[in-house]
Amino acid sequence: MRFTRKLMHAVEAVLDIAYHASDTPVQSRDIADRQGVPRRYLEQVLQQLVRANILRGVRGPRGGYRLARERRRIVLGEVVRAVAEIERAEAEKEAGAGSELGQRVLAPIWDALEEEAIRRLDTVTVEDLCRKAREAGVEGHGRARPDFRI
Repeated sequence: MRFTRKLMHAVEAVLDIAYHASDTPVQSRDIADRQGVPRRYLEQVLQQLVRANILRGVRGPRGGYRLARERRRIVLGEVVRAVAEIERAEAEKEAGAGSELGQRVLAPIWDALEEEAIRRLDTVTVEDLCRKAREAGVEGHGRARPDFRI
């Protein structure tokens, strides 16, 4: 697991959608403007999150993105794993086989660290992040709405 820009944009996009949610979906244009990234780049990340059932795409002129589930039911570990699928394929192209020393000694250490990091991220929900944003005084653009479905 690497803390890449793509991963950080994915986490921030999920938080942005949760924090700025209203009656209408959050549009990728607005997310891209708030993050300061090209919309085309962000759309690739958002589509991966839709395939991972973290986000739900809404079509139409007032379409955009919503969370696929309640904020309290989405953990950061899910977002990391969704983005890791993309990055793993890219990294395999870049990385060579490595030395025997690296494969037998260092790789198990990195793998254990990654597993521990994922376990910790699985304890942080999107709801936790929204709470931190409110406490930090970050202004939200959406109206508060209940976080449940009937």
